[in-house]
Amino acid sequence: MVVDATGKCVLTANYGGGSIAALPIKDDGSVGQATAFIQHTGSSVNKKRQEAPHAHCVTLDAANQFAFVCDLGLDKVMIYKLDPDKGSLVANTPAFAVVKPGAGPRHLAFHPFGRFAYVINELDSTVTAFEHDAVRGALKELQTLTTLPDNFQGQNTTAEVELHPTGRFLYGSNRGHDSIVVYAVNKRTGKLTWVEHQSTQGKTPRNFATDPTGQCLLAANQGTDNLVVFRIDAQTGRLTPTGQSLEIGAPVCVKFVPAK
Repeated sequence: MVVDATGKCVLTANYGGGSIAALPIKDDGSVGQATAFIQHTGSSVNKKRQEAPHAHCVTLDAANQFAFVCDLGLDKVMIYKLDPDKGSLVANTPAFAVVKPGAGPRHLAFHPFGRFAYVINELDSTVTAFEHDAVRGALKELQTLTTLPDNFQGQNTTAEVELHPTGRFLYGSNRGHDSIVVYAVNKRTGKLTWVEHQSTQGKTPRNFATDPTGQCLLAANQGTDNLVVFRIDAQTGRLTPTGQSLEIGAPVCVKFVPAK
């Protein structure tokens, strides 16, 4: 779920039903009836996880003109034109970007400067770098890399992906390897270079977040009920445990709230 930049509508993705919707936000803050509803159709190669569409998340571009929907079941990032005043969603041209069959796109993060976008693929534990055409609302694949060490033999699914506020580093979480993978971002090409894997000091890191200053990363370990704090090296992007952690029941999302 995401609120558009004008605060006029909220967009939601229905994983189980494979659909997306836009709902108006009223003056009193309440949400009205859907003004747009789009049902995805199709499937992909993984018969257990991709038997039908599974719209996993909605991400808006910086200009608040396009909605990008990662559909894990279709191996596509669907792209829609957004009109927040009308609460409308219309298929863009191009209507989608594709990832490798069986990849299972889960979440998308835009580079702070808008030229690039990064999709973490849940099912095959990869991250795909795209060039972003902000005018056309189009994505062009640049590179796909594994999120795992070459010698890892266990089961793994990825979860969250996030850029450092400076745009110099990209982070992704591995559930199974139970780590945060760190990449350096080439500011000119948008391509990624592996930096390190850092244990999250727990199991099943479903979510994490970097603080707005870019100094710390908080990893939420759903399987071990703990939230762990890491310090970010400003020069390399590497993570170092601070020794600070918090016990909390099955944490699945971390958000920083701006101070008033």
